[in-house]
Amino acid sequence: MNPDTIRKKVKAIESEREFLVQLLNKPDLGILSIDVKQAIEELDELIDEFEFTFPEKT
Repeated sequence: MNPDTIRKKVKAIESEREFLVQLLNKPDLGILSIDVKQAIEELDELIDEFEFTFPEKT
């Protein structure tokens, strides 16, 4: 897999982050909010690591 293909897949995953944020704002989530928060944190870490490893071409 080349970096451009990986970049497209990461961007697709990154676009779904907003869904997790919206889910976190639901008042009836209960204890699952802990898992959603962790998922957002881990997703942010993965995106940061990806951007560090494969910086945008300018």
